[in-house]
Amino acid sequence: MVITKYTHACVRIEQGGRVLVIDPGTWSEPAALAGADAVLVTHEHADHVDVLRLAGLGVPVHAPADADIPGLEVNGVSAGTQFTAAGFRIRAVGGRHAFIYGGQPDCANLGYVIDDALYHPGDSLHVPEQEIETLLVPVHGSWLKTVEAIDFVKAVGPQRAFAIHDAQINERGLGSVNGWLAEETAHGYRYLRPGESL
Repeated sequence: MVITKYTHACVRIEQGGRVLVIDPGTWSEPAALAGADAVLVTHEHADHVDVLRLAGLGVPVHAPADADIPGLEVNGVSAGTQFTAAGFRIRAVGGRHAFIYGGQPDCANLGYVIDDALYHPGDSLHVPEQEIETLLVPVHGSWLKTVEAIDFVKAVGPQRAFAIHDAQINERGLGSVNGWLAEETAHGYRYLRPGESL
């Protein structure tokens, strides 16, 4: 499985000629969607879903059944649902976006466990009820503190963890957050720059 990180929360997964893209938002590069067979959207916020790009793509888009995404036809998914997308086995977990100051805007948010190995939580710190090999960990947001990101990695206990949700942080801040996560978690934490794969 080749995992390529794009700007912010967008991740491209490739295996055996199959391409699955998660959260291609308005900040992510169009190249993330080249040759995509299916798309997973964790929630309705524009930094996670670019409606105009996805509407013309012509591939299945899976998103929370309760998401409000006008102009985009999606396959509605609920927490606990298991399905296949681009040949990958997917299990939807979680349910709500992490709390934002004032409770707004509250919305549905699903994390996705791919092939029982990789976990993308979207804008949530939901801990799945299974072992996770590779965790994509949000490192910055209006809803997140660094201590919460560290505790999330420790609670999930993955073999390795990589940063997502980082586009609002400058290089100095990113260096600090990455330093804390690498120092405080013993879970193979590493930062991938946009376009970098593992």
